[in-house]
Amino acid sequence: SRTRIFTRLLLLSIVALVALAARQAPATSALSTGVVISQVYGGGGNTSAPYNADFVELFNRGGSAVNITGWSLQYSSATGTSWGNQKITLPTATLQPGQYFLVQMSAVGGTGAALPTTDAAITSFNMSGTAGKIALVNSSTSLPAETCPNPTTNGIVDLVGYGTTANCSEGDADAPAPSNTTADLRKDNGCTETDNNANDFTAAAPNPRNTATAVNVCGGGDEAPSITATNPVDNATNV
Repeated sequence: SRTRIFTRLLLLSIVALVALAARQAPATSALSTGVVISQVYGGGGNTSAPYNADFVELFNRGGSAVNITGWSLQYSSATGTSWGNQKITLPTATLQPGQYFLVQMSAVGGTGAALPTTDAAITSFNMSGTAGKIALVNSSTSLPAETCPNPTTNGIVDLVGYGTTANCSEGDADAPAPSNTTADLRKDNGCTETDNNANDFTAAAPNPRNTATAVNVCGGGDEAPSITATNPVDNATNV
């Protein structure tokens, strides 16, 4: 009957919508005014890699110091649900405005130069060089076994889904796919934040920066005045 056919079509439509939502459920959160993930590199030690280890770089794009002691970085494969097994809890640290923080995220491989002095390191797992998900969490509590954990209820400060197959990202699209020779870098040296991974990141040569790197305060600030001309001239008389 027509009623039965309509019911069947309606059920098929619902199933299709649920499947689509499960495949790509964008993580939404308020724009971060403080610490963000500013660089992701998973090709360390691989063929042609410029660096011998994977790394994630953090950056304080805000105007106030942020205590990140006890926060964690948690990684999952592009379509995975396991976060807590691939996690590093950050050591005692406070990031000043414009300051970077470098975290080694793999064992040292056979190709590439050593990273600059890292601010934290874990060597028990490797990140994918082309697609994955990395979350910055404001505690050491493992994220639930979900493809795209709720950022509000799980304390996710920032999240980057990178590569064409990552099924969780901020905004409506993933950051571009990096490679053995490229990293995903947040634009404007870490200052850009639109809550959309595709808009905020670009693939380019890795550029690992640590807490000893010169600070890069977003928004610049006032510059000291300079004198371009004097009238009358210096030491003039009878003026």
